Amino acid sequence: MKWKIIIFDLDGVICQTDQYHYLAWKKLSKELGIPFSRSLNNRLRGVSRMQSLEILLGERSNRFSDEEKEMLAERKNQDYRAMLQKMTPNDLSEDVHSTLLALRQMGYRLAIGSSSKNAMLILERIGLGSFFDAAVDGRMIQRSKPDPEVFLLAAAMLNARPQDCLVVEDAEAGLAAAKAGGFTAVGLGKSAYLMQADYHIERFSQLLSVVASKD
Repeated sequence: MKWKIIIFDLDGVICQTDQYHYLAWKKLSKELGIPFSRSLNNRLRGVSRMQSLEILLGERSNRFSDEEKEMLAERKNQDYRAMLQKMTPNDLSEDVHSTLLALRQMGYRLAIGSSSKNAMLILERIGLGSFFDAAVDGRMIQRSKPDPEVFLLAAAMLNARPQDCLVVEDAEAGLAAAKAGGFTAVGLGKSAYLMQADYHIERFSQLLSVVASKD
């Protein structure tokens, strides 16, 4: 096999939590009197919570102290975590579930590389709490995507080099992180920016074709 490890982003790749993020940010923005839209929400995908808050606040950022920003970010996170409690294993699609099992049967070791500090909670809720060989989340890193730290740490936990790993991402920041770290990147989805990836797939199960082409 050309690759030994496959590292997955979580939100938008393994499962879909974007709607929960959108609703939580929208609630906060309404409380602050700041307009919020789907297009703005898309700019928050793949970046840290505090970076997302700065984007949301925009020119109003300097009106808030660092302590106030921490409180705002935590308020959003509490609303988001409350929504995550509604998730169940039914939120893991059959396409993703069957593909993960097939990759495991093919001998690949599988890891999570997520900037989210809620990644472990999400994995537990969808029934994958102990499935992956390694899992790195936002609590374990100092720098969020597009910095490659999260993927480099996941590779290191499995004693692998970046060139031995495939990274699957759906966000521009995540793909930039993968490329910056020297990983082969697979872009999942239909967005034009995903074409910067080494491989482009529109369905999770198409990942099997990518790895089969290099066996």
